[in-house]
Amino acid sequence: MRPVLAPCCLLLLWWVGAQQSAAPKQVTVPAAIDHNRVIINAALLLPNGSTETIRAWVDNGNPDLYISRRLATLLNLAVTCGNQECSSPAPKELVIGGMAIPLGQVKEAKIPLKPVSAAAVLAPGMAVEMNIPASVLRNYDVLINFPEHRFSIGIPGTIHFRGSSEKVHVTENGLVQVSSQIENKKYNLGLDVGSSISFLSEELFDKVATADPDWPQMTGAVGSANMWGAEAETNWKVMRVDRLQFGPLFLTDVPFVAASKATMDLFEKRAGMPTIGLLGSDMLLNYRVGLDYADSTVYFDIGKMTRFPDFDVIGLVLRPEDDGRFTILKVAELEGKPSVAGVQAGDELVAVDNIPVHGSTMGQVWAMLGGTPGQERKLTIERAGKELVVPAKVQHFLATSPEEDNKKKKTH
Repeated sequence: MRPVLAPCCLLLLWWVGAQQSAAPKQVTVPAAIDHNRVIINAALLLPNGSTETIRAWVDNGNPDLYISRRLATLLNLAVTCGNQECSSPAPKELVIGGMAIPLGQVKEAKIPLKPVSAAAVLAPGMAVEMNIPASVLRNYDVLINFPEHRFSIGIPGTIHFRGSSEKVHVTENGLVQVSSQIENKKYNLGLDVGSSISFLSEELFDKVATADPDWPQMTGAVGSANMWGAEAETNWKVMRVDRLQFGPLFLTDVPFVAASKATMDLFEKRAGMPTIGLLGSDMLLNYRVGLDYADSTVYFDIGKMTRFPDFDVIGLVLRPEDDGRFTILKVAELEGKPSVAGVQAGDELVAVDNIPVHGSTMGQVWAMLGGTPGQERKLTIERAGKELVVPAKVQHFLATSPEEDNKKKKTH
């Protein structure tokens, strides 16, 4: 005999089915591009049933989930701390544009070890409290529309990708390795839209720099290379690689930072295969970048042809502090001389053209410090408790010769 369902049970089954069918399978939300990083609004469900809107960083080059200490407290997550960082169970899910993104596959969330006063800081210079790592993104279709500042995510098969495509290697933790060529030699390069700049192994960097001494080089991370304000950034070597084939893309004048052996060991350990670095989002700002994880394919759809002068800036290496201040770590040199007179390492950058920088993001401050070479900016700095006003000019770092600049302008 077939069981007879009561009307109330039938109504419940209908309601559950309706809810499931109504749940979005693909969503598109606005994205902020801040220091070349993709930032979106998302929501977390709190234990009391309310939701907390947060800003999240699309970080496909990192398999690890990070949250702020403030979020762990709001979610009542048990936190344990070591000497380097803290950790907690991962939140159950993240909601993007009304679409629930389960986080159950993530074993733990990592939490930066910071003072209570900086509990809401995930990373200095970034207005985010959570990243969306590769280990989560790999379960979906993902489209990052840099030109239109939009981010799309959907279950596999729901996003219609366009543009040039290339089969890639997707690791178990969601990292993407793309077949690439530098000077007609084949390598693997990671695709990392979470990085503001590209990295090349120091061994290959030095080899290429020796073979091509005319390629522009500098020491010191300014502009998009000034990622976090680590002390090491004051001595980072930066070079423009004349040509790079990255999957289906042929890119020119690609700025690379030389990555130390320790950094490359980390890259290779995460990727589980040989790699010589990664391509950051600084070279992809004209593209709609599609990540078809299920089919191990990437797509690049050109949206505009703008060139982004990330190195036409005031030559400062900055460190964003947890309390919102910006410390000047170094003044970059140009033609063997400090590019800004009257500024010292250890000074605090207070304002640019009378606009306070306290509490700004790294991207916002570098937007203030950028411009057309020769433009003057008025820097307000603090030294030993006193404020000073220093004039500084925007310089053209990593410059090729004027003849080469003109030639490349005509071909782009």
